[in-house]
Amino acid sequence: MKSSLIILGFFCLGILAGYFEFIPKFLIENDMSLYALYALILLVGIVVGADAKSWKLLLQAKLRVALVPLGTIIGTLLGVSLVALVWKGISFKEAAAVGSGFGYYSLSSILIGQMWSESLGIVALIANISREIITLLMAPLLVKWFGKLGPISSGGATSMDTTLPVITRYSGHEYAIISIFHGTVLTILVPVLVPFIIKL
Repeated sequence: MKSSLIILGFFCLGILAGYFEFIPKFLIENDMSLYALYALILLVGIVVGADAKSWKLLLQAKLRVALVPLGTIIGTLLGVSLVALVWKGISFKEAAAVGSGFGYYSLSSILIGQMWSESLGIVALIANISREIITLLMAPLLVKWFGKLGPISSGGATSMDTTLPVITRYSGHEYAIISIFHGTVLTILVPVLVPFIIKL
């Protein structure tokens, strides 16, 4: 949870810096966030490509294990559909783009901010940080209510890293491999699904 609060703190610091005009104008006018996006996507590719264990898990995964991220994707899209019905200020396309971040707030919020609007990028950041925090705080209840796969699906892309300790604690160590596989698949899909949905 500490890392989530640090990210949120930097975001709030950025808002204050922009509001009080502490940032030099040439940084804002030249849209440096686009270059940050390119660097972030490159780093994501390096991390995924260099993780031999992740690739091994992807190649050796059985059909049942592959159904876990599929269930998370379907469940997330159904959930955001309900949000779009209730919240009249957001379309299904916008809700689906935000949901397709699957908890990967750093990448999805930048993608959405660049490709759609900064305001929706902020919604994506808050929604996906909330997904991680909810998983960290409610893992025992998620196991009780939805079974041992509950925290894994709730964690989304973070089930391979930040929420993995709490998942293994409450779901059991035998679910660690499923959790890593699940998080890896969703992490790979975020930079594919978010732009795809936005361009529909």
